[in-house]
Amino acid sequence: MSFTDDVGDYRLGVVDDDFVVDVTSRLGDQVSRGTVSPMRALLAKDVPLADVIGDLDGQRLPLASVRFASIVPDPPKIIAAPVNYRDHQAEMQEDFHIDALGIFLKATSSVLGSGGVVRLPYTDRRFDQEGELAVVIGRPASHVSIDDALNYVAGYTTLLDMTMRGGEDRSTRKSFDSFTPVGPYLVTPDEAGPPENMRLRTWVNGELRQDADVRDLIWDVPRLISYASSVMSLQPGDIITTGTPAGIGQVSDGDQVAVEITNLGRLEVAVTSEGAVSCPTRGAARGPKPPENVTPIRAR
Repeated sequence: MSFTDDVGDYRLGVVDDDFVVDVTSRLGDQVSRGTVSPMRALLAKDVPLADVIGDLDGQRLPLASVRFASIVPDPPKIIAAPVNYRDHQAEMQEDFHIDALGIFLKATSSVLGSGGVVRLPYTDRRFDQEGELAVVIGRPASHVSIDDALNYVAGYTTLLDMTMRGGEDRSTRKSFDSFTPVGPYLVTPDEAGPPENMRLRTWVNGELRQDADVRDLIWDVPRLISYASSVMSLQPGDIITTGTPAGIGQVSDGDQVAVEITNLGRLEVAVTSEGAVSCPTRGAARGPKPPENVTPIRAR
């Protein structure tokens, strides 16, 4: 996990029961020079993470006391998959899904740690929550095959793709500061298990809005990584988020949002509209139309 210390510097921790062991000092000069975050430095080593981290001797902090940062505070890229569940395609009345839409980028400055606050920028636009499974890349990758794609995964995490509705470009509507909460943990593939065995759930103010099986992705994780690597070279620390299922819905000032994925932990954020202003662009009446009411949870 990534967290911040008392002066706001990024640290690297390993969760051991209810404690966090600070292992930042084991990463060497690259971190001390401040060139990249400790998590980026760890991923760049291209060796098994356990070999770098070693034993769990060191400063132990109560997990409840640490301030989470985004899993990768400084990702080189955030690559996102639009319309990658058929039930979400249906609720948005979209004619096309990822097969036709490809991928898009979110601003790296939009990341936020678990426990943070999503800041809604405008008073006159709709904003929705979208819970997603995300992948963190651990090795440089270019034109990798589907069969080989999972060998480039450092681990899995949970992500909220916060979205402004309207006709503006996706990368604009999803890139406001704080619009990509991600974490709380990076879970290695051996501990996370296969993505197709994961279940994703999202709550707003304690009400369950999204409940889906990751195996229902239109493009699964290997295919998505393979395709992304054919478009752009992937680097350690890149985040690929896989798309949201049905159950998106409007969020407003004062809301509490949580996303939980099997074996990956629980991502929690608050929402505020403090400081919001009128939107300067005119796309409100354009673009895909979200349902007025949240799509009911399907029977499992």
